[in-house]
Amino acid sequence: MPSPNRTTNEEVVAAAQEVLEGAGPAGLTMQAVAARVGVRAPSLYKRFHDRDALLTAVVTVTIDELGTRLEEAAPDLRGLATTYRAFAHERPEAFRLIFTPYAEEGALRRSSAPVIRAAAELVGEEDALAAARLFTAWATGFLQMELAGAFRLGGDVDEAFAYGLSRLRAGLTTEQP
Repeated sequence: MPSPNRTTNEEVVAAAQEVLEGAGPAGLTMQAVAARVGVRAPSLYKRFHDRDALLTAVVTVTIDELGTRLEEAAPDLRGLATTYRAFAHERPEAFRLIFTPYAEEGALRRSSAPVIRAAAELVGEEDALAAARLFTAWATGFLQMELAGAFRLGGDVDEAFAYGLSRLRAGLTTEQP
């Protein structure tokens, strides 16, 4: 008689997310995840070929969770930025992995849709993708620096984020020559 399943892929990914946030990418091992879900590490290989496959699943779920939150915050660019920043602070280790090779293109397309739509409202359909990329690059760079503790010159980081977003939005809505 075959042994019953002791866990699901969803439980394994959720456990991996917890391990990732607690121990960082280096601490995300099959052994650590297996211990979290109460199975032996070799049994995880029946579900995920290797650690990279598990990381890809974690990053895909992370991107989809972010995409769901962005859909709820849409269509306002300020709401999208606030949601994006809150997600980065809540899940910093997973956030850092969004822009790595572990991120599947389909997940990135799904999660970027609300940002592209918001950009289209500001600059029109023709320039929406370029504007969405500009917004994403600025926000991601700001957040990566913020999470790394790189803003050490004083001042209020919340105010700096609001200022940057305001200037970016103003720049996107200004008529170009």
